[in-house]
Formats: sequence, C-alpha cells, structure tokens
Amino acid sequence: MRCLWRPLFSASNTSRRFSASSHCLVTLRPYQESCLETCLDALKKGATRIGVSLPTGAGKTTVFISLLSKLAAPAHAPEASRALVIVNSVELAQQTADQARRLFPDWSVEIEQGKHHASGLADLTVATFQTLLRAQRLEKFRAQYLKALIVDEAHHAAAPSYRRILSHFDAGIKNPDEDFEPPELSHKIPILGFSATFSRHDGLALGSVFEEIVYHRDFLEMIKEQWLCNVRFTTVRANIDLSEVTVNSRTGDFNPTSLAHVVTTDTVNELIVRTWLDKAADRKSTLIFCVNLSHVSRVTAAFRAAGIDARYLHSHTPAAERKALVAAFKAGEYPVLVNCAVLTEGADIPNIDCVMVARPTRSRNIFAQMIGRGMRLSPTTGKEDCRIIDFVDSYDRVGGVVSAPTLFGLDPAELSDDETIESLEERRAAVEEGDGIDTPKYGPSGPVPQPKSVTYIDHDDPFVLADQASGDPNIRTMTRNGWVCCGDDVYVLECLGKGYIRVAPAEGDHGDAKYVAHYTSPTMHQATAFMLKISPFRRSKKILTATTLADAIRGCDTYAQKEVLPGQVGLGLLRTAKWRWEPASESQKQFIIKRWKARKVIAAADGEGRSRPATEEGLKDLRKGEAANIITRLKHGAQARYEKIKKERLRTVLAVEKEKARKAREVVKVGPLAA
Repeated sequence: MRCLWRPLFSASNTSRRFSASSHCLVTLRPYQESCLETCLDALKKGATRIGVSLPTGAGKTTVFISLLSKLAAPAHAPEASRALVIVNSVELAQQTADQARRLFPDWSVEIEQGKHHASGLADLTVATFQTLLRAQRLEKFRAQYLKALIVDEAHHAAAPSYRRILSHFDAGIKNPDEDFEPPELSHKIPILGFSATFSRHDGLALGSVFEEIVYHRDFLEMIKEQWLCNVRFTTVRANIDLSEVTVNSRTGDFNPTSLAHVVTTDTVNELIVRTWLDKAADRKSTLIFCVNLSHVSRVTAAFRAAGIDARYLHSHTPAAERKALVAAFKAGEYPVLVNCAVLTEGADIPNIDCVMVARPTRSRNIFAQMIGRGMRLSPTTGKEDCRIIDFVDSYDRVGGVVSAPTLFGLDPAELSDDETIESLEERRAAVEEGDGIDTPKYGPSGPVPQPKSVTYIDHDDPFVLADQASGDPNIRTMTRNGWVCCGDDVYVLECLGKGYIRVAPAEGDHGDAKYVAHYTSPTMHQATAFMLKISPFRRSKKILTATTLADAIRGCDTYAQKEVLPGQVGLGLLRTAKWRWEPASESQKQFIIKRWKARKVIAAADGEGRSRPATEEGLKDLRKGEAANIITRLKHGAQARYEKIKKERLRTVLAVEKEKARKAREVVKVGPLAA
C-alpha cells in the first residue's frame, strides 16, 4: 500500500526526486504515524532539536526516513533539499541506506564511510560519525543545502565527538574545541535524534544537543500491544561474587576488566552452556553477550566443547568476516553467536529467539539494549517468542545490578524461570498490595545493599552535651558513674584529678576477651604539667579484660571505688554528682572554644546543628559536667574519630545521591531536556 503525504513546509523549488510528494512503499504502524505527527507538530511550533525514544524493533529507521519525506525546504532557503543521517557503525550505515532505497526508490542515496565517498549532492547521505570527524569529509555537507539532519542512536550525541560535528549545523550546540567559530547559517536545520535508550548513564547531558523529547514508547508497552514479540524470562544464579568488582565512577557500570576476572571462569562458562542445553536447546538463533574478548573466546570454546556450533565476533573482527557471520546467523546456518559490545546497538536480526546476558550490568540502558536484540517480530521464521536468560550474583551483595526482575521493581534475589511479562507484573502487583516493597534477601556472607536514603544521629560528635555524651544509651543501664564515650567503642572515666580509666576493644592476644581496661595515674598536677609542656600521666597499666562491655564497665567501677577514689570522694564520679550541675569554669570554656575553632568543618547532606556552638554566647549556660564530658572526649581522640566518621558518612551520602542521579538519568519521559 502506498501513502501520499503533504509537505510540512511549502516550497516551489525542492528537489524533484527528494520531495514531500515521494511515495512511501510501506504501511506505517499506528504508533509510527503518531510519532511522525508529534514530530511535525513540534517542528511547526518552532522546535528545531528534538528527540524520539522508540525501543529496539519499533522501526526507528522507517520512522525517520518517512519523516524526512514529509519535510520540505523552507521558503527562504529553497536550495535546502538534502538530508544527512549520522550513524555510529558500518552496519547501521548500510542498513539505513538499504531501507531508504526500499522505501523511496526514486531518491538518490549515498554512504559516507571509510572507503565509501559520497558526493555530498545526494538526496540522502548516510554517514558514520567517525568519518565525519575528518574535516575534509565533513566540509562537503554544506549546511545551506540541508533541510534536516538525523542522529541515529542519539544517546551518543552529547559526546564531544558528536558535538564537534553537530555544531557545524546549529550554533546552539557547543563545540568542545575552544577555537571553533560557529558558522553563519541561512536557516535553522532541524536536528532530530532517534534512540532506543534516550538517556546516558555517564552523566553527559543530552540537553546540550536536544531541546526536548517529544515522543517515547517503552518496550513493555510495545510487547503488550504485540508490536514486539512475547518474551520469557529465566534468571540463573551463578557462582560469582560481584562485591569486589570495581565500578566506573563516570558511568556507574562495572569496569569490564574487573568484571571479566569474576565471570570468566570455567565454572561459569560451563553453567552458561548447561543452562542453554536445559532451557534453549530448541531455540534456532541464540545471541550471547560477554564482557571482553577473552570472555567471548572462552564461552565460544565451552559451547564447541559440548558439540554446539557456536561462532563469535568482536570489535576486531574484519568487516567482511563480520558481515558473513551475521548473514549466516540470519540464515539460521548455526545456532549460537557470541559477541562483545558489537551487536548491542543497531543489529537488525529478527530471527533471534534467545538472548543470554552473560555479563552483569548496572545500566538499565545496556540491559534493555541487549535483551531488545531478540524482541523483533519474525513471522517468516516461525518465531513465537524470545527467551531472555540472565545470570545474577550468587551472593546478592551488590546493589544496582539490573536483571529481569528489577525491570519490574522486584527483588533480584527472587529467581524467575519461564516468566512472562504478565506473570512478572502479577508478582509486582502482589508485592504492592502487600507491604509495598519487595524486601531484598541477602546471603549470609554479608549484604551490601544500596540505601535509598541516609539518616544519622550524631552521638559521636565530641561537642554534644551531657545528656548525649555517653554515645551509647545502653551504658546508662550499666553504671551510675559518668563514663564518656569517645567513639569506636572507647569509654573513659575521668577520676577527678587522679588519672582516668579507659575501656576499649581488645586487640592482640587477650584470649576470649572482647574488651580490655587500663588505668593511667597522674605524676603531677595537670596545671604544672601544662606549664612544663609534658604529660601529667604515667604509663597506663592493664587492670582487667572482659567478654562484654557491661562486665568491663562494672569491673572498672569496682576498681575505681577501691583503688583510685575510695570512700565518700568516689561519689564525685556519679553522673548525678553535685559539681556537675555548677556553671562551667572559664578555663573549661576557653579550652572548648579553642578546640572548636581548630576543628575541621565537614559538610554533610543530613545537616549539622545538634552540637552547641562553642562561642562565649553559646557556652554561657554550660555546666561543669557538660564541659568535663566534652573535654574528656576531645582529649581522648573523639574529634579525630568523629571527623573520620563524618567523611565516611559524607562519602556514603554522595554515593547514594550519585546512584539516584544515575538511575534517574535512565528514566526517559517526554519533555524538556536539561542542558
């Protein structure tokens, strides 16, 4: 069926062949027509840089080629009758050119890539961005003759390499080179981006290129409406531990080299083959995604050792060999094709009926791209559905790993087998009707979940007051004396000028004891020691060890009462001693003020303010007991410990915020894009 479209813009002198009256030799699907109408409406309203998000298999190429046929040159620039499509691979360049020729046989279509040199005069030119980075290849495409520019796989467009090209066609796109001078353009050239994953997980803002996303369809919607094939999910628990795999600070995903050390093992490779034999041996065309070249080679070898005809390709596979491998795979000549980061984008192989994700990822985009390779409809091959098999960490200790359950908001620890979209959504609905969350289950080796938020109560702040100074609320049930927590499970009892007793976690050879206590007695009055600038204390001596903190504290209380401050004088150690309620001395205040000013201020996302500001005004109501507790904490290292804790907390908060931002970037929705 042929469809005849009207031009968006009137133009009397548009190219005879590449005009809006060209005949389209395809019947568009309803959502494709809706997408075209949305794009045209946005352009009519004055937008010139717009994005479209359509999942793999939705026919993005057909949509943007059809859109080009609807666009005509603006009235004030009738010579602008050509179009340029920028792609990121040789395969995509050829596929796009072939599709354009099929849809519009009367167009002149050329390819600018490597050894293929376009004239720059064709109705439509398809070029790889790598080739256009060469000035002599780019300059043949004069902006004054272009009516539109398409960026396929447009989530790459914010990269400096793409902006170096696009800035030649729109002054609003900043070229990363400082000495670049924007060209004077005779007219605004619509720059239209199309992608299955219109977002970036590395933080580069797509808003630096595109003004807004005008159309978005999710692959789940497409499957439900039967524009993509049905899928069946199987999640396999593999003998891998991802907790030691490093994460790229820029992208938030696993570093391939580090990940390969964990997943490239004979045990895991054997599991992949066994899983395929159990779950997918009846499948005609299985595509497997691996981490790196070594992983690709070893997985392929494992399949061949089991008598299965498996072949592989990677970035270093020669173009002719790659083309032959893909063609043979499309023809069903062998059942398993193993690859690494080659067929993640732009691979049009409809007969794929099984996808195995043998490389864990924290990127929803990458996961969606991988499984999307198998979602195209292929009625001519008898394909009914596609089985998606992914492998998860056997320890469940790393948060953020994307798997089939997590796409539906389910606990990744809940394994799935032969699940459909309907069954997974039913599980999610059951969770939402229950307690509202799907509680993750973590293994006995110790979970490392990603927290959703962080809230702190700062008992470790050395400047908190007396009612908080114990640091551990339970210590009040162990003793009546004024023990002070100095952080890291260290407790100190000041003995009214007679030295101090310190309880700390046992280190070294202390048998079964978990705590050890020392008493340090004075050699001279503290004021004299201060004048002489020497320590007023002797070397400490061990007085006891204990298996619990309560036993240690009680034993030390007995020691203090009998050996340090016997009789009535020992009552001064009590938390309720009368002296603690008297106004703080001037020397106490000055000591606190001096240390307050010397502290390292660390900003924290949860805010500060529970400690009293150490100023003359802030300390005017300070009591002696409160001041003594603060001074004890400061003298016994609480400040350094607290600053270390705050730094760790800040790092945790920033990591949580960074992870939230990374996940937010992977959410695609219609609307303006942030620059």
